[in-house]
Parts: sequence; structure tokens; C-alpha cells
Amino acid sequence: MRSFFSALLTAPLVALAAPPQAATEHVKARLVPAQASVAPGQRFTVALEQDIKSHWHTYWINPGDSGQATTIEWRGAQGGAIQWPTPAVQPIGPLVNYGYEGRVALLVDVTVPADAKVGGRFQPEADVRWLVCKDVCIPEQVTLGLDLPVIAAEAQAQAGAEAAQIAEWRRAIPQPAPFAVQLKPAAQGVQLSGPTAGVTRAYFFADTWGAVTHSAPQPLKAQADGWTLDLTAGEDPVKPGRPLSGVVTLTTATGTQAWTVSAPMPEGAGQGPAPGAALAEAPAPAAASPESSLGLLPALALALLGGLILNLMPCVFPVLSIKALALVKQGDHKAEGLAYTAGVLLSFAALAAVLIALRAGGQQVGWGFQFHSPVFVGVVAHLLFLVGLNLSGLFDIGGSFTGVGTSLASRQGLAGSFFTGVLAAVVATPCTAPFMGAALAFALSQPALVMLAVFLALGLGLALPFLVLAFLPAAQRWLPRPGLWMDTFKQALAFPMYAAVVWLLWVLAQQAGPDGVALALGGLLLIAFGLWWRRVSGSPVVGTAAAVIGIALALALTTGLRPVEGAPAAASATHEVYGAERLAELRAQNKPVFVNMTAAWCISCLVNERVALSRPEVQQAFAQGGVAYLKGDWTREDPAITAVLKAHGRSGVPLYLYYAPGAAEAQVLPQILTPGLVIEAISSATPASRSST
Repeated sequence: MRSFFSALLTAPLVALAAPPQAATEHVKARLVPAQASVAPGQRFTVALEQDIKSHWHTYWINPGDSGQATTIEWRGAQGGAIQWPTPAVQPIGPLVNYGYEGRVALLVDVTVPADAKVGGRFQPEADVRWLVCKDVCIPEQVTLGLDLPVIAAEAQAQAGAEAAQIAEWRRAIPQPAPFAVQLKPAAQGVQLSGPTAGVTRAYFFADTWGAVTHSAPQPLKAQADGWTLDLTAGEDPVKPGRPLSGVVTLTTATGTQAWTVSAPMPEGAGQGPAPGAALAEAPAPAAASPESSLGLLPALALALLGGLILNLMPCVFPVLSIKALALVKQGDHKAEGLAYTAGVLLSFAALAAVLIALRAGGQQVGWGFQFHSPVFVGVVAHLLFLVGLNLSGLFDIGGSFTGVGTSLASRQGLAGSFFTGVLAAVVATPCTAPFMGAALAFALSQPALVMLAVFLALGLGLALPFLVLAFLPAAQRWLPRPGLWMDTFKQALAFPMYAAVVWLLWVLAQQAGPDGVALALGGLLLIAFGLWWRRVSGSPVVGTAAAVIGIALALALTTGLRPVEGAPAAASATHEVYGAERLAELRAQNKPVFVNMTAAWCISCLVNERVALSRPEVQQAFAQGGVAYLKGDWTREDPAITAVLKAHGRSGVPLYLYYAPGAAEAQVLPQILTPGLVIEAISSATPASRSST
């Protein structure tokens, strides 16, 4: 009877064990144990088998120029390091990645807890994550588990049903080389040499990113007493006294053998010239490579560069100009520069925190997501209207808002710099600069800390010009001398702010309809009335109170803004409305299709449409090529468009796709378009010229 109740109580636990296999859209994964039973404290081998969809691939421990290695996190057991089979070289335009196609097995030695109960069940779970790529890259994950009986240590453990298969997979794992290799500096990087004779082909896979240039050739010098490979130094070359390690494959008359090798760089040795020099001679890529397959360091670099370029965008440049006026004056500007940078970084950190929280709640959100909210659009419109009135000289709020013309040493001046940084970050979010898409797509597929780091790098890039001017007096000499022109220029900067208000009201009309625009205009009227009363009233206290009440009422009105279910987006003479069914229908007819994912609040999108997509020569090229032009509107949140963005490694709009006749996947165009770029893409893209990832 006791055994009956024991079985009854443990049955639910067995049922709750994670399954040993699972499948995503592109990869079937399963755990294969080498044993059918285990003992407390025992160490045994488990294989993670991946069956990868045809033409897709996953990545090695060092993915190469892009990509992410597969990871396994264990619960209920201690897992050792992944034992990787020899990867394949995967050239992608000028880049080279290392990874796997078809079926691959990664081996892990797992240790059973010492306190595992004999007669019980060993049920560890493994969270497995990988990046799978073709023309796009998609992060995927599954949770797998084992369910094995626990036997006494002195009992004979039974071999697993696929122990022979695991033994075969183990033979694909490179073993330590039975010979010593040597490393020495060379003209372009280093030379790796070994004593094996008769080598006809050789290749070295560095197991750390940046140690060598992955895409550079590896010339082989075969001698009677051994071989030498010339390796070009990468972005993080091996330093003197540190080892270079990895896998070397050697082909001789008896076949190809892979070995793990490691050799230290001699102390005092120098390195060759510019890392990655061989990239200059590589051919240009046939198409854009996927943007979510970066590593952390490239993503941080791209985010920094994208943030720098944001300063030139029409939504940000006027704000930067406002702040630059303060630098024309004499004095020490370091404190202002730090305060401005703090405002930018804290704003980007807050944006990242909101994104992390929404993503944790299961929502798919991306860059500029807050502009889906009519309330946010209304608040920003009122904020920019206030900035414009201040610049026009209709009222003066000192350093508490824009920081223009205040004492650099005062507390208000620092507050002004801080809030100008906040304003710059707010108005930057509807813009997308080159290089940002890659970094943001990477960030949104990563853990919270990595995502925060990328957003802070983007904010640092945005703040960097003013920070450099504040800390380098020599750079301030580039600025013109102070004079009466400053007041005129400051007033002129009000008009870009007013133009931004008009644009935001247009966005609001599409989100909240005519009633929403009426509410926003009423709020602007209240602000104007409050500030007018402040000027004409004889009492500063009464006037200031009237202004504050007017602004408060105006912002309160924005809380009444609600999205409306307006008429669906209409087609025009030049485009059709995007729909997944319509896209599938056109592709089934073997027609070329150009897809434009855009939003009314995306300035980069609107600029691209004006300077490229609406140009007569582009429209003529579409007509001559029979290209169907589909336009997807993301002004209001649209889950279907969000899914398309995610599938193509993007966190936000713009996204431009071109499907050539017969092409399996789309060619992704850059985020900044020119007429020539679009025409070249639709005239040259064929199934044979598509890039793969």
C-alpha cells in the first residue's frame, strides 16, 4: 500500500518533467543521454542534437564576423563546457562565419547532484538558446529535460539506447593535438606552424572572436618537416605572453583531421599592421546581411556611431544647436557637458527599462514604440510648442528648461543642460539613423543588461559632440564669436520646433482623429493664453500661476487622447496596402515586390519617401520592371507589421524589402535610401545574386 501511494505522489512530478525534445520553426532539438540510469555524484555525457532546417545554420563557439553561439543553461544538474564539433566556414559576401548546417550534436558532461536520492528520478532541465540564420537571423530557444532513474553507486549503470550514436558524435569532436604548435609574429599578424608533414590543405579556427581576421586568406606553406599558416591579426589580436587557441584542420594523403591547439605569443613580440587589412580587398556584399547577428562589441560600436549620426537628423539638430549657443560664451563648460550627457543617458536608460519591462510581459515592441501612443505624441507636441515659444522670446524660463543664456556655474544652468539632454533623447526617438537598426535589433534579442549597454552606447553617441565641445576648449574655437547674432539665431531655431508641432499634430490626426487634434489644439491655446496672461498681468505671482495652470490644463487634456479605429489605410496610384496575403499572392504569381514598412511619426521614413521612393525615376523603374509596391503603416501599433520587422531582424521602421521574381527570401535595403540605390536593387537583384547569411 505504501508503494502505491508513493507512486501516486511521484506520478505528477514525472509528468511535469521537461520533454527531451522540442522543435522551433527552424530547428528540432533533443537531449540524448549516454546512460539509461545514473548514480549520485556521477558524471556522464549528454548530447544536444540539432536538426537544422535546410539552408539554415547555427553557430560555433566563435561565430566569426557575425552570429551567436548556442548556449545551454542547466537546472538541477551541473553542466560542463560545451564540446564543439569542427565547424564549417560560411562565407557571406566579405564576411566569414563559423557554424553548422543539417544535423549537429554538441556534447556536454553533466554531473548528477551528490544528494540525488537512490530510487528517485534525475530530472534536470536545460534552457537551450541559439541563433539560426539564412537570409534573416532568428533567435530561438527551447527547454529540454531528462528523466532517468537514480541507482546506487555500486550498481552497474546501463548504457543509453543511443550510446553508440554518442560515441560516433564524440569522434567529430576535435581532440588535443599529439604535436606542439608554435606561434610567432609576422607581417600581417602571426604565423602558426606545426611538424606534420605532407599537409596539402590547412585552416585555423580561432576559438575567440577577433584574434584573427576571419575573412582573411590563410596561406599555407608546406615543407618537408611541417607546415605554416599565415594568419591576419583581427580586431583583438593575441598579446605577447597570451595564447592563441582554436582548432586546426590538416589535410594529408590519409584524409582530413581536426585538432585543438594552443600556443603562446612570445614575450616582447610585436604584431603586424592594421587588423582586418584583408577586408579592404574583399568583394562587396551582394545584399544587406542580417542585422540581428552581431556580437556585443560590434553592436556597441554601431550604436555609438548611430547615436552620433542622430545629431544630424532634423528632429535632433535644432536641440543640439540650442545647446551649442551656451558654448559660444566664455567659461568652463565641463559641468554643463556632463549634465547634458547625464540627461541623455538617463533618458535612454529609462527607455531601455520600459522596453525590458514590456518585453518581460510578452509584448513585442521596438524603437519608437512610444509614438504609438496618442498621449505621448500629444505631450511631445506641447513640449516642443513650449520650447518654440521660449526660443521666440515670448517668455523666459531661465535655465530650468533649455539652459540657454544662464550662468554656467549656477544650479539652474546645470539643470537646464540636464533637461536639454532629456529633450534631445525624446525628440530623437522618431528618427532612425544608419547603423542603428543593426544595434537595436541585436539589443532587443539579448538579456536585459546587454540591451541596456547598447542603449547607453546609443545615448553616448548622441551626447558625444556636445561633450567633446565642452571638454576641449580648442574645439570651441570652431564656434563663431558671441554677438547680437545669437539672439536672432536662437529665435530662428523656434521655427523647426513649430514645424515639429505641425508634424506631430498630423501624426495625431491619423492616430486619434479630428477630435484628438481638436483636444491638442485646445491645449496649445491654453498654453498661449496662460503665457499671455503672465505677460499682461501686473503681478508676477499671479502671472506665473496663470502660466503654470495653463500648461497643466493643456497637459491634462492630452490624457483624453485615445486611438480611434479609423478607415483602413488606403491604396494610391503608386502603392497598395501591405498585407501578408497580398504579398503571398504576388509572389505566387512570380512578380517582383517592393515592401515599405513606415510610420507617420518616423522622420527617416518620410525623408526616404520624399527623396527616393516618390521620385519620378524610381516610380518609372517600378513601372518598367512591373514591381508591385506594398506599403505597411506602423503609425498605430500593428502586430502583423511588428512580426515582419522581427522576422527581418529589425526593432522598428523603416524597413525596405525587395522580393525578386523566384527569390526565396527578400533583399533588405539600407535604412537611408537614394534613388540610385533603389533602382540598382530592383534592376540587379535576381535569385542568383541574393546574399545568404
